[in-house]
Amino acid sequence: MILNMNKIVQHVWMAIRAENTEKLAAVFDKEHPIRSTAHVRTWYTSKPCEGLKKSHISHCVYDSTWEASEAYFLEKSDSVQSFVKNDHLGFVIFYNYKSVIRKYYPDFIIRLVNGDYLVLEVKGQDDQRNQTKREFLNEWVNAVNEHGGFRRWHWAVSFSPSDLEQKITGCLAS
Repeated sequence: MILNMNKIVQHVWMAIRAENTEKLAAVFDKEHPIRSTAHVRTWYTSKPCEGLKKSHISHCVYDSTWEASEAYFLEKSDSVQSFVKNDHLGFVIFYNYKSVIRKYYPDFIIRLVNGDYLVLEVKGQDDQRNQTKREFLNEWVNAVNEHGGFRRWHWAVSFSPSDLEQKITGCLAS
């Protein structure tokens, strides 16, 4: 039997963390506790991009044709008030994977027509690292919702362009 030490360390670390956590609490950046897309600086890219109407940021930069399809759906959806591609925003979720603290940048932040927010990740392949990212994203969303000062937040992972409408409808219904 071959033991995967990284998996064991990860499992033990998560168990200790869960056992020692009494309450979720949002931790804010001391210098900029609340951020906005209005404060994003101009940047230049050679990646494909397209103009938007439902965002403070004039263009959406695409890392894949799949992201372009998702952004097109978000731009046209009556369920979406506004959205932004998480590029140059500084929105990061820290997570522990294989005993290393890493940074995870979800793909989109969406404001739904009911005022709720949705953090959306676009994923073609799923693996243990992506599942770990989602555990930390779920914890972040729960902490923000527990705080109560930033409306209601949800998270979802789109594994196919055809599932996006269902993900948004699910958030609106909850």
